[in-house]
Amino acid sequence: MELQAESVQELILKGEVPDKYIQYDKITGEPQDANFPAMDIPVIDLGLLRNSSTSAHELVKLRSALSSWGCFQAINHDMTPKFLDKVRDVTKQFFELPLEQKQRCSQEVGDIQGYGNGIVLSEQQKLDWSELLYLVIQPEDRRNLKLWPEKPEDFRSILHEYSTKLRLITEVVFKAMASSLNLEENCFLQQYGERAKVTAKFNLYPPCPRPDLVLGQKPHADGSAITLILQDKSTEDLQFLKENQWFRAPTIPEALLINIGDQAEISSNGIFKSLIHRVVTNAERERISLVVFYIPEIDKEIEPFEKLFDESRPRLYKKIKNYPDIYFQYYQQGKRPIEAAKCQI
Repeated sequence: MELQAESVQELILKGEVPDKYIQYDKITGEPQDANFPAMDIPVIDLGLLRNSSTSAHELVKLRSALSSWGCFQAINHDMTPKFLDKVRDVTKQFFELPLEQKQRCSQEVGDIQGYGNGIVLSEQQKLDWSELLYLVIQPEDRRNLKLWPEKPEDFRSILHEYSTKLRLITEVVFKAMASSLNLEENCFLQQYGERAKVTAKFNLYPPCPRPDLVLGQKPHADGSAITLILQDKSTEDLQFLKENQWFRAPTIPEALLINIGDQAEISSNGIFKSLIHRVVTNAERERISLVVFYIPEIDKEIEPFEKLFDESRPRLYKKIKNYPDIYFQYYQQGKRPIEAAKCQI
């Protein structure tokens, strides 16, 4: 049964933090807003990856980044800082609209698309301190335009331009991922399908009076193949978990942070890592972000590439279909969906 969550905006006006938002860090035992160290994430120049004469060194860096941190900072992606600021601005302007106006784009029952606070499946579920707008942006014929905001006026045109540019970026990244593994460069794109789904999740994390106990987003790994994140320039509230230690993801205003999702970990037979991450809250500042997920076609069979397992390195994952179908249920229960895809060794 799907339940309705009271909006965080309404809770802020009441000055309340209900128990269902209180979450303790069972991994480290520290307060959620502890001073965690920064990640040492490699910066990858996509322009160098595009050029065969300069790509070798960047491919080594890329493989190292994705097999250790599971992510990298992408620069030289052909989007100007001015354009990225426009994307941030329309995101901020949407969330600043009156609640009644945002609710014109509200999620429909049984659908995660639209504006809301996330789907609530049980009274016991811990909730995130956030507002979100979730939209399908690719393929274009799967867009539900009645859920695309009409205000700000340039929201739709900027999102369309952004999604078009990201499509070119994802092709470069997938080909580079393949080359870094000494595979045929189109193997990821072919396995995931020509009509892979691309979705955009706009996030607002308002200031929270109890950042030591409340999360903007609970710990999770992504069910996508890859995820492309445009971070807030003023905060570093995104954190990744490595070896039972939380690390802050640094913000580079002109960069996209790109991380591996579970399905690319499966395709790479565990060489690339889909790390658990979370968003912490802040007592003084809000945080906005735009997260874009690249999700393989649901009827495509996702499995490790044959060249990546042999007698010395066993096959780690089974063949799966429609990974998102199990992902959402597992995530809301606090379980890792990728466990369902592991081989019994």
